[in-house]
Amino acid sequence: MRSTDLLPPEPSIGEKNMSDVKSFLLPDLGEGLTEAELINWCVAVGDTIELNQIIAEVETAKASVELPSPYAGTVTALRAEEGATIEVGTPIIDVKTDAVDTASTATTSAPAERVPVLVGYGVADEGQSRRRARPAERLATPTAKTETSAKPAAKPPVRFLAKQHGIDLTTVAPTGVHGEITRNDILKAVDSAALVQPSDDVAGIRRTDVPTAGAHETRTPIKGVRKHTAAAMVASAFTAPHVTEFMTVDVTPMLELLETLRASKHFADIRLTPLALVAKALLIALRNNPSLNSSWDEHRQEIVTKHYVNLGIAAATPRGLMVPNIKNANILGLRDLAIQLANLTQTAKDGKTGTADLSQGTITITNVGVFGVDAGTPILNPGEAAILCFGAVRKQPWEFEGGVALRSVTTLSLSFDHRLVDGEQGSRFLSDIGRLLADPLNFVALG
Repeated sequence: MRSTDLLPPEPSIGEKNMSDVKSFLLPDLGEGLTEAELINWCVAVGDTIELNQIIAEVETAKASVELPSPYAGTVTALRAEEGATIEVGTPIIDVKTDAVDTASTATTSAPAERVPVLVGYGVADEGQSRRRARPAERLATPTAKTETSAKPAAKPPVRFLAKQHGIDLTTVAPTGVHGEITRNDILKAVDSAALVQPSDDVAGIRRTDVPTAGAHETRTPIKGVRKHTAAAMVASAFTAPHVTEFMTVDVTPMLELLETLRASKHFADIRLTPLALVAKALLIALRNNPSLNSSWDEHRQEIVTKHYVNLGIAAATPRGLMVPNIKNANILGLRDLAIQLANLTQTAKDGKTGTADLSQGTITITNVGVFGVDAGTPILNPGEAAILCFGAVRKQPWEFEGGVALRSVTTLSLSFDHRLVDGEQGSRFLSDIGRLLADPLNFVALG
């Protein structure tokens, strides 16, 4: 039997509504995203599924998303391969529904594809252009339920990591609490693969069957978060005139305040970090330096000053660099800010950051100190006026009370858009942040 026999011919919109076989189109996942990568099928042909059951995991340029089914019934066809990039509005799965359509009670004149599939999201308009479906022979359509159910369980970031290193998930022993493959399992597999690589010289005899250079290379498709980040950074670097300033600060008082707060009952159950205090200092400094929280509207030729602060935190994740932001961070106290910061970074590392958390940021902090780096010249997040870089905190000889003492010192660097921020404004802002970190009484008086 040919694979094409497993795929019914795609009906017209009217036929889809009249037939008991419904085609689910990849919905618009928000923020103007036009495509997504299919990471993992959660169902197989022949499966009986329920309304809103998760049928697949997809990854957009901004986030990993689970797709719920708008229909209840039996899966008759999977129209896309895992790893394929699919345009919004393309059919991805066919479901033979029951006699009564559980997804919609509307008349047949209302297209079934318009059933809401994600809270806050909708599918693409019928008028939106679609990519022509690939030949059915190329689509992986399982013929038995056991083929998909036997697939190793792993989260999308773990699958991506395995793909980067060329690790076959079926060869990895899972250690997760629910039988899933974890990030550490992949890293162990990578280490094991490196240990068994054949030597080029065995018993003094030079090997003649050494693989070509290509065999020692790993090629990773540029898509998803990395593609989006690369395009955004290039656009930012060549659109906004960047200026970077540096300031070295004695943050010994900040660390002393940190230890005092950690010991208090008010912060007993909170993961309070130096980054939380740096973030609070930035938010306080913005009150007298609003130009650092603005954007450039090229179309209207206007400077837009924001009276709210959506504070972005650059986070390194298995999917690449992401900058989720804390909405209305300017109205949060230090305790709530620390809670939001901890939740935001953990969610990003788990690959579960939502689209809303990655949009509408107004200013960003990047913490290169966690990697032992002293300073950097960060590139602006597109649409923002400034980004603060927090370097490593190190013990150094420093002038203190007329003498020299061993103090905790860090370097702050601030990049800003010179169209929006002049040298005086940028310098005052950076100086205000440094002064706040050097004197904890300022947090009490101004925080």
